[in-house]
Amino acid sequence: MGKLKRLNYFVRRRSHIAVIAIGALVITLLFLNEDASWQHNMEYQEQIKSLNEQIKVCRDSARYYREQRERLLTGTEELEQIAREQYHMQKPTEDVYIVR
Repeated sequence: MGKLKRLNYFVRRRSHIAVIAIGALVITLLFLNEDASWQHNMEYQEQIKSLNEQIKVCRDSARYYREQRERLLTGTEELEQIAREQYHMQKPTEDVYIVR
């Protein structure tokens, strides 16, 4: 019974070693494992951030062109203004000066 008591006492005193070993293993896997690496995770987060910014720019651009299309379909004044400004069109009796 003396050996069993000493073994029980030893295991209770040293039980934190197993917890530390498991924790070290988990941390090592997080930093060194290729599939679940912390470094890869940070790179993926940066890619997600970049792609979300691109999505925002594309949505803003799409909204602008939709509004432009609606303006062209609804009014002739806007159509004439765009034709003159962007395509440098003119009436036969007009002179056009382009200032840049």
